[in-house]
Parts: sequence; structure tokens; C-alpha cells
Amino acid sequence: MSNIVVIGAGQAGSSLVAKLRADGFDGSITLIGDEPAPPYQRPPLSKAYLLGEMPRDRLFLRPEVFYAERDIDLRTGVAVTAIDPAAKTVTLGNKLLGYDELALCTGSLPRRLPDAIGGALEGLYYVRTLADVDAMEPEFREGRRVLIVGGGYIGLEAAAVAAKQGLQVTLIEMAERILQRVAAPETSDYFRTLHARHGVDIREGIGLARLTGETRVTGAELTDGSVIEADFVIAGTGILPDTRLAEAAGLDCVNGIAVDHHGRTSVAGVWAAGDCASFPHGAGRLRLESVPNAIDMAECVAANLMGAGKTYVPEPWFWSDQYDVKLQIAGLNHGFTRVVVREAEGAQSHWYYRDDQLIAVDAMNDPRGFMVGKRLLSMGKSPAPEALADPATELKSLMR
Repeated sequence: MSNIVVIGAGQAGSSLVAKLRADGFDGSITLIGDEPAPPYQRPPLSKAYLLGEMPRDRLFLRPEVFYAERDIDLRTGVAVTAIDPAAKTVTLGNKLLGYDELALCTGSLPRRLPDAIGGALEGLYYVRTLADVDAMEPEFREGRRVLIVGGGYIGLEAAAVAAKQGLQVTLIEMAERILQRVAAPETSDYFRTLHARHGVDIREGIGLARLTGETRVTGAELTDGSVIEADFVIAGTGILPDTRLAEAAGLDCVNGIAVDHHGRTSVAGVWAAGDCASFPHGAGRLRLESVPNAIDMAECVAANLMGAGKTYVPEPWFWSDQYDVKLQIAGLNHGFTRVVVREAEGAQSHWYYRDDQLIAVDAMNDPRGFMVGKRLLSMGKSPAPEALADPATELKSLMR
């Protein structure tokens, strides 16, 4: 093995090639990205970068010289159009590039609104790429009206930025409550109250019927029959794994590119990591959309490309910044049966139990709760819910 090609120059792709060199791989490495910018952080796009608090160059994961100094052939602004696993080549325009091993770190794509309901109108934006955010930034001016479709973390983060900049913000969520897919009602209540204090009009149980306007968005008709005016719209309706190349090449895809415990796909010589990949978890498969997963999984694949035989064991954690609140999440709350609320000194945390087992924690401005919760989960410990609920309980004592 002397030639590794990585498709996707995001967090996973950049982490994978950096790990290969750090671990002593001395063969050829090519990292291909379809965006013109070098690999960059995505989370700040909808927060610090959009607010103007982070300059463009600070988004970059590593300076471009990093890749040159490590003899990594970084190709940006280049789209791979096909993979031929039998010939071990990838197609870039009218050229073929050979590989010995291939890693897919293609990330994810935003769910787009159908053209039939106004999805092709100007003034409709998504928060996924640097180009997306650069395009919408001029819209963020005090007094303008923005409609945000979707009450997940992306939508709520965009609402927070818009409200902080003095815009009139309306957010609609088709489900019964914001964050319904990812959090308990207690966490939804916390963030609903937070946004209400900043003047955001949140409408739950109401979907988008269609956007209005001839060539550019002027407003929207909602499923409850109401009509609102808007100067622009942000759709935060979730993301999908980018499996287009993988499917065309005949790789198995199940909620993403299906890989085994080591990161191998169903086709020999092809690996996958990050948002685009689903891996065995319990009796099924799991796909995680987070920076920590992108880094950890990519580094595991890099080690396995060099023969480590390492099993990927995720320790899921996530975060979101809204106004002056930092939410940190540890674990996965799937199938929770009880939520314990802990309040102390302006901080609040929600501890998820499945019967008697602690499975996750949402910590709002509570870094200690997050760190203790993360540690308890890794240790497999489940403290008594009554102890957690008591603000007099010293959290560190629960780890003994």
C-alpha cells in the first residue's frame, strides 16, 4: 500500500490524512475537496462567523502550509464524479486518479425544500457550507424579517444570531415541539423560554405550506392557514449523508455508507468515516453527526489503514451555542424513560435514564455537569436520580 486517496476535505478527511502522517505513513496521500477553501470548521459558520466574531482564516482547521509540509496533495475546488472499485480509480473531470486504498469522508447534504413549494426562489438559504453563509450574511441587517424553517439546533442557532443582530425572527417547527427528535421536553422548554426572552416568535406544530414570491421570497403560507411576510428564509430541516458516489459505485448504504467496526465498506479497499458513514451499534447501525465523531472515526480508520485492526467505539458528545448559553451533550438519549433536572447557580442539566441506567446528559452553562456526566457514562456508572436532583450533592462524589 503506497497510495491513499481521501474524498472529502472536511473535518473527517483532514483528520484522517493528518493522522496517517503522524503515525508514520510515508506513501502518497491525496485529499480531494469540492469546495475552493481548505478544510475548515463548520460549527462556527452559524454562530461566531455569521456574527462577524471569527475571521475567515480562523475557520481553517490547519494552515494550507500544513499539508504541503507533510507532502499531502490537497486538491480543492475539485469534484470527484465517479469511483471504479474494480480498477481502483476515481474520476476527476476528464482525468483518472489511481489508488491503493480509498477513504470516503463525503459528509452530509442539507435537506432542501422542494421547488413545488418555493424551493427555487431567491432569498432561501441553507447553513451548510462557507459559501452558504457568505451568501446570506448581507441579509442580516437590523429590522429585517427572517423566517426560519425547522426547530433543530441549526435553526435555533440561526435564530439566536438573527435575534442578536436585531432582526425580527419567526421560527416554525412542524413537530409538536422544538428539538423533539433530539431532546427531552425539559430541554425543549429551556430553549423555548430562552428564545422567547430574546423576542423570537416560535410556532410549534406548524409547518410550511409554501413560500410566496415571484422570483424572490416575500413570505410564506403556513399549514395552519396563516400568512407571514419575510425578507428572507433559512431552512434548517436537517441533513442527509452524502452517499451519492458510494451508491453509484455499488457500496452498501444503510442510513449512510455502511462500514464494519473498523471502518471498512462492503467493497474491498474502500473505507468511510464521519457524517457519511453508519457503523454497527448494538443490534443495529448508528450514524453520528458531530465533530468529535468525525475526528475519532477518521483517526480510527487511519490507524486501520496502517494495519492496527482497531475497533471503533464512539463516545458521543455534542454542543450548541445560543446567545449566552452553551449546551453540552454527552451520550445518546435514545429510549430514555426518565429525565432528572438539576439546577445550581444559574446552571441547569437534564440527566436521561433508561430505567435505572444513565444514558445521556444535556448541560446548559454547566461544564462541570457535562464533564462529570461524560465520565460517568464512560465508567458505566448510574448514580441515584435523587442524588443528582439534589443541588447539595457534589457531582464529583458520584464518580466514586
